[in-house]
Amino acid sequence: MRFLLEVDVDDSPTGTDPARELGRILRYWGGNLHHFELRPGSGAAVHDSAYREVGRWSVTGTPETTETAAPGEAGAPAPGAPAPGAPAQGAS
Repeated sequence: MRFLLEVDVDDSPTGTDPARELGRILRYWGGNLHHFELRPGSGAAVHDSAYREVGRWSVTGTPETTETAAPGEAGAPAPGAPAPGAPAQGAS
């Protein structure tokens, strides 16, 4: 599994140090992740101290997860898609 966190701190609340604001966001989400099922497809919006949406976290699959996921499950390849690591069609 791959955990992704994207946060825009360029527009921090007035008078707030971006490093402190990011630290607050990381502590908050780090402490609350146990409330979420961490599997491919999971995710949520991330809010700053002014309760504005400033980013998102998500969980994606890895090639190992993709290979073992059943069709239709998060992380499964699209129907007809080559398996991860398979040579492209027409390649010799």
